Amino acid sequence: MQQQSSEYPVIIQGGMGAGVSNWRLAQAVSRLGQLGVVSGTALDHILARRLQDGDPGGHMLRGLQAFPFRAMAERIYKEYYIPGGKDAKAPYRASTLHTKDNPRELVELCIAGNFVEVYLAREGHENPVGINYLEKIQLAHLPTIYGAMLAGVSYVLMGAGIPLKIPGVLDRLAEHQPVEYPLSVMGAREGESYLMHFDPAEYMESPLPPLTRPKFLAIVSSNTLAATMLKRANGKVDGLIIEMPTAGGHNAPPRGKMQLSETGEPIYGERDQVNIAKLTELGVPFWLAGGYGHPEKLAEALAQGATGIQVGTAFEFAEESGLRADYKVALMTKAKNGRAKVFTDPLASPTGFPFKVARLEGTCSEPESYAARPRICDVGELREAYRTPEGEVGYRCAAEPETVYVSKGGDAAEAEGRKCVCNALLANIGQPQSRNGGRVELGLVTAGDELTSIGRFLHEQQSTYTAADVVNVLLQGVQKEAVP
Repeated sequence: MQQQSSEYPVIIQGGMGAGVSNWRLAQAVSRLGQLGVVSGTALDHILARRLQDGDPGGHMLRGLQAFPFRAMAERIYKEYYIPGGKDAKAPYRASTLHTKDNPRELVELCIAGNFVEVYLAREGHENPVGINYLEKIQLAHLPTIYGAMLAGVSYVLMGAGIPLKIPGVLDRLAEHQPVEYPLSVMGAREGESYLMHFDPAEYMESPLPPLTRPKFLAIVSSNTLAATMLKRANGKVDGLIIEMPTAGGHNAPPRGKMQLSETGEPIYGERDQVNIAKLTELGVPFWLAGGYGHPEKLAEALAQGATGIQVGTAFEFAEESGLRADYKVALMTKAKNGRAKVFTDPLASPTGFPFKVARLEGTCSEPESYAARPRICDVGELREAYRTPEGEVGYRCAAEPETVYVSKGGDAAEAEGRKCVCNALLANIGQPQSRNGGRVELGLVTAGDELTSIGRFLHEQQSTYTAADVVNVLLQGVQKEAVP
């Protein structure tokens, strides 16, 4: 039975990884009256690869059939769909890498990929659905957000940066107006500005009524950033998600000089603690994230004035998530046996942000697996833009071949230990790229510190659990049931 949500959800499901927080998971959580969230990362790649896999279940076709730009949908389907799916040993088509001025074909794939994921998450119920983006992945921002809004997304969540310009983008896209977004370019000189542009009119195939402007939730890690978002954003910030260092994925680096523990993990201190009482003075709803996946922590958050909590890791291992089944089983087994380990790696991500990695044999979390992989950057979601000596915009990634990175002005020391998170995240959801010689990309599973305790969501004699199990357990803290 579907429950209707109140004005704001008590539980927000985290927007994890590329395709882990997929439409199935978001739909399941939203049907329960909480906020289901799809990950907006690399949905252009994911749509293309799902079609090349033969579109099992026909879900991509169903989403594309609902897409308002019919000719665009037909072009994409014809271009990528392989009846019966590609041969398992055959590679996926080479990706077109994002740049400041993306080709039309890539922009169309971004719009459609985001539309399809949100449309499927909203299918069959009336409750809100959200989408999560990383501010640092800037090159696809404008068309991806527009695609999600075309599908009626209710919330846009964004962190991994300071998304001051996103609220204004939402305002203008709701009216199908042209938008621009400043691109962060390393080495840019004073007075230089690099703007990305997107005009919906260039892609609309017929007039459309205004869209509903989704609520915007900024993901921040400190009181200072929370206040900054509310004071300086170019439009309304509807709420805040306060993410603690125990949360999975990319973490904000510790404030001050980076110091590492004996095990090589960043040390977070008093300066990294959030004053929750001060948050209540800001006058907007806020949710607490990172270590809050327990009913008593939900009750504690509400008692402190929070609107609710955001939970990621618990949902990551639910049946509905996009994480591949063998990784789920292996890590849940480790968790039940008390052997699960999460390492906050200061080097793994090319972004320079600490990145939480679940230790798992046969993935790039293991030194021997990482060392055996040739350095390749051919997805490029986490590349950084930099100013060339000629004043143009170039692109580099600390996980690409070191000689290439250095030739683009990168520091060789910055390349040490970096992992190709992009290829690994696609491998995590069962879309690993196949290489010459039969080599297949390995995954790199990210999870929060709560991985060690996910066994609490398993009923006796069960080896898996659902999103409803997670919601029901969490709501015990406020004496509610997700399912009658």
